[in-house]
Amino acid sequence: MNLKFIAAGALALVTVGAQRAKSQRGRSDLPLPDLLQVFNEYKQQNPSVQINYQPIGSAVVSGRSQKAQSIFGASDVTMTDEQLAAAKVKVIALPTVLGAVVPVYNIPGVSKELNFSGDVIADIYLGKIATWNDPRIAKDNPGVNLPNNAILPVYRSEGSGTTFIFTDFLSKVSPDFKSKVGAGAAVKWPTGIGQREMKVLPAWFAKRPTPLATSS
Repeated sequence: MNLKFIAAGALALVTVGAQRAKSQRGRSDLPLPDLLQVFNEYKQQNPSVQINYQPIGSAVVSGRSQKAQSIFGASDVTMTDEQLAAAKVKVIALPTVLGAVVPVYNIPGVSKELNFSGDVIADIYLGKIATWNDPRIAKDNPGVNLPNNAILPVYRSEGSGTTFIFTDFLSKVSPDFKSKVGAGAAVKWPTGIGQREMKVLPAWFAKRPTPLATSS
């Protein structure tokens, strides 16, 4: 199986309680373009309502919703049954946006779009595949002249919904990854380098040779 994208869904987490003119809200990056349009249209119809849209990430959003610190939030990670049961107020999860998490890379001299099998990406992040011309990567990309350059795996250093989606997928395609790393918004990566926030990755990538990361 060649990995083209990993499906990702964003949830709106709504806490049922007191209504306020100012909506405290946390967010995930994935649904941002769609939600900004929704907020703009809502603001035009309800000018007295202010929406405080904070870029705090999926992991924090779920925690704030559980503690009733936000009345509306967006998260790539749904709350568990245990979290819902422990919440101070009733929380309703509504699916809102379907997006994707994709592998991104920067390999000087390689212009063709590469294919990656799920188990290959898992082994890159386990440190078992270390160079771009590894036979398993070459098998997924016949005819591509891959360099003997080291792969630099990059991951989100903070709790992230993208990390949950990515590690959940890798845990399903690789028993080894599931046993050694597992799925979660924040995990202990055995190799690579952490970077904070998705928005900084493009500029960071442009200055680094042969990295591999994920983006939503």
